[in-house]
Amino acid sequence: MYQYPNEIGRFGEFGGKFVPETLMQPLEQIEKAFKEIKNDPVFEAEYKKLLFDYSGRPTALTFADQVTNHLGGAKIYLKREDLNHTGSHKINNALGQALLAKKMGKTKIIAETGAGQHGVAAATVAAKFGFPCTVFMGEEDVARQSLNVFRMKLLGAEVVPVTSGNGTLKDATNEAIRYWVQHCEDHFYMIGSVVGPHPYPYIVREFQRIIGDEAKEQLRGIEGNLPDKVVACVGGGSNAIGIFQAFLAENVDLIGAEAAGKGIDTSLHAATISKGTKGVIHGSLTYLIQDQFGQIIEPYSISAGLDYPGIGPEHAYLHQSGRVKYESVTDDEAVAALRLLSEKEGILPAIESAHALAKAFEMAKEMDREQSILVCLSGRGDKDVNTLMQVLEDEVNAHV
Repeated sequence: MYQYPNEIGRFGEFGGKFVPETLMQPLEQIEKAFKEIKNDPVFEAEYKKLLFDYSGRPTALTFADQVTNHLGGAKIYLKREDLNHTGSHKINNALGQALLAKKMGKTKIIAETGAGQHGVAAATVAAKFGFPCTVFMGEEDVARQSLNVFRMKLLGAEVVPVTSGNGTLKDATNEAIRYWVQHCEDHFYMIGSVVGPHPYPYIVREFQRIIGDEAKEQLRGIEGNLPDKVVACVGGGSNAIGIFQAFLAENVDLIGAEAAGKGIDTSLHAATISKGTKGVIHGSLTYLIQDQFGQIIEPYSISAGLDYPGIGPEHAYLHQSGRVKYESVTDDEAVAALRLLSEKEGILPAIESAHALAKAFEMAKEMDREQSILVCLSGRGDKDVNTLMQVLEDEVNAHV
């Protein structure tokens, strides 16, 4: 039976707490508080009420009949996390961590964001709970995700552009952690993915596992059985861990789609499993993209949410153990899948989610019509329209 992390926060050899001494006590306090509330029926009721009444759960499970007919293979089902309040799965975790912060007596929220979806979710729940919120975001992501930056500001959050490094998610996380070291007495650091030091990968997983639990029961109600395959995109990996949890003990193929960018044989990718090696990033031992001296190699992806040079330690373990297969998807493949879903189903997915769609569409063609693939549609694509306009405007205009 799969029962990770262990008592010291390890998933096999991965995970742990590689942090400055000043952060050990805050992390221990968070772990202690989470263990106390995890099985508290009062906390559980308050959390679920927020999920159902505020965020809009349960999210729909949509049969993509047009795409399925077009591909001519396995049935494609979409777990519609894009229908959550704020437009992605990130709200599941943000609501849980905001409640945890409140129970701990914290009064301010810190967050990092790449695509802006976690930043928007953090700003949203901070407004709901009356917390001041500071969001760190790489300047490159600020430019390509201007819509989400404006949304965060409308929600009352302060957005701090980070100019170091490549100006992307890694750099935003670095700055958020530095800030937290200096302000941990009254600030709660709301990490957005299953990354970072223990207990964060565990906490985020537990708040995201509702995705898989719901989808499993929904698909059983429709099909009478489990899917043959479950596919999700992987950057840090929270939506994937969330949907995979319900199927780890089942005879179901699990596939994580990571960003190959311009190709894994080029320097422009974020394919951590395919090209990474073991190392420590943001307080956790995992796979990461690094050079022979252990220096981070800046990742690249058209998707602002997948260009992270590491991966959650639980994913590293699931890869090493062989339970989950991780495959890479290029920018072009993701954009093609995004266009297909948009044109055939009237659903505009996030570019992150389109990586999972691309892999699912590829596999579906080789499967029988009686088989099924469950895809985590982790977010909606409104935030990516500026990027898509730059890439596709001439082509779309010609098509029209």
